[in-house]
Amino acid sequence: MRRSIESGQFRAKKTQRLLANNDLIGSMGRSYGAGDNASMESFFSLLQKNVLDTQRWDTREDLRLAIVTWIETKYNRRRRQRALGKLTPVEFEMIYATAEAA
Repeated sequence: MRRSIESGQFRAKKTQRLLANNDLIGSMGRSYGAGDNASMESFFSLLQKNVLDTQRWDTREDLRLAIVTWIETKYNRRRRQRALGKLTPVEFEMIYATAEAA
């Protein structure tokens, strides 16, 4: 009898070979790494709560525009970013503009 994790590891190795044979690089870490999906799960949870579940969308285009608008006006503007010293883009721009004016 084989444990289920062994078959999971086999598939992961098979996937790694497939990527290597096609000169591709996988975007995720090792199999069953809990941290790998955490940021995407968080993003999609926020997207679902703030856009998808707010109303029934008549067309895919309406939904696409709502998603893009939410990402550009809310998510990217309010999310703290490590590259900006853990500030939101709005906070960073305010500090930068104040420093430039002085």
